[in-house]
Amino acid sequence: MYNLIKKITVTIIAIFIIFLNAAIVHAAETNQNNTNKNVYEQESSAKTLIDIKGEQLKTLEDYKAKYKSDAYGTAGYILHKIQEFSIPIGLVGIAVCGIYQYVIGLKRLDIRDKGFNTMIAVITIIIICQILPLIFTVVVESTD
Repeated sequence: MYNLIKKITVTIIAIFIIFLNAAIVHAAETNQNNTNKNVYEQESSAKTLIDIKGEQLKTLEDYKAKYKSDAYGTAGYILHKIQEFSIPIGLVGIAVCGIYQYVIGLKRLDIRDKGFNTMIAVITIIIICQILPLIFTVVVESTD
């Protein structure tokens, strides 16, 4: 069991070091053409970020107009963002729990049960995050 954890830890650290070194090598290039290209990419990235920020502010204003309140609009916007990000985060959680249940749990039954119970909790949280904006909308619209 401990050997498996050691191997996984060493593998993750090795991958992290490889990615870290790759980024350092890329940053050390000083060619003039690459410098001009990087400046253009940074400007276009900054413009893209400004556009995304403007779209998000517009979306927030739309929620405030929809619910006719700053507090309800902000809460609705936050719940919508939670709903968007709960699926990918939940899938990662399910994958980790699956590793605990089906890979590490083959040797130790207590870890297998921990993986199963945690997977049930992650799925429950995903369902709650998906339904909560609907409940919020129904409750707010019924109070109007």
